[in-house]
Amino acid sequence: MVLVIVLAALALIAGIAANKWLRPILLKEDDGKGMAVKDLVGPLLTMTVLLLSFVLVTANGSYGKAETAANSEARAVDQLVETAGYLPANSPQRARIQADAVCYARAVRTQEWPLMDQGNGDGSPAPSVWSTDFRTVFGQLQDKPVFGMLVSADNDRSVARDERLAQATPSIASAIFWFLLATLVVTVTALGFCLPRKNNRGQIVTLTVITALLTTTLIIIKDVDRPFGGIVDVPPHAIAEVERQATRDFVAHHPASQIPCDDKGNRRAV
Repeated sequence: MVLVIVLAALALIAGIAANKWLRPILLKEDDGKGMAVKDLVGPLLTMTVLLLSFVLVTANGSYGKAETAANSEARAVDQLVETAGYLPANSPQRARIQADAVCYARAVRTQEWPLMDQGNGDGSPAPSVWSTDFRTVFGQLQDKPVFGMLVSADNDRSVARDERLAQATPSIASAIFWFLLATLVVTVTALGFCLPRKNNRGQIVTLTVITALLTTTLIIIKDVDRPFGGIVDVPPHAIAEVERQATRDFVAHHPASQIPCDDKGNRRAV
């Protein structure tokens, strides 16, 4: 980082020095000629647009990964429920796995999802209660054909959950965001400085539109970089649908049993 700063400073000093002493000797031109301020604004605007575009693509990629992880986790939980269905109808392990799946989905939807809006990558301990219970039940099924399928589905769930929590952390560092904001301010100010002082209504309208577009892009970047909060977010629709289906199946096949958690995924008192 120090090397970059030093070289950039040396380049600036060298350019100014060459402009003052070397250029008059080589070009033999009037000191008043050269690039005007408006000629320098064009590259500045181009750089601003390119930077915003690059960062927007990066933020959108993080949003896509977050959505994929949420959907993958829901599919894995659904796979657990379906695989447990291969156990005998009167098997206590079947009922327990399906009930745990309902409680896990409830805990993720109602407790962990709101926490991800904080953007620190921390999850709720509530879903872990039920994922631990999964593994406890699996230990009782090691001699069953479905054991490997259940372990595989649970591993997929765990990996997808870890990825979902990881993507909840912003992928764009705060320093980069503030640098983009500073670049936008400098660009818009420089464009306004270069406008003609008279008969400039059209130029002012154009500058206003450019400012609005650049500002909107920066706002979208900030919003998309928070995939589980803000305006454009990843809602818990997939895990909610799995919860609904698992609850329906559990009630249909085990009408005499009670789901061992409340509506928020907290274990009921025994």
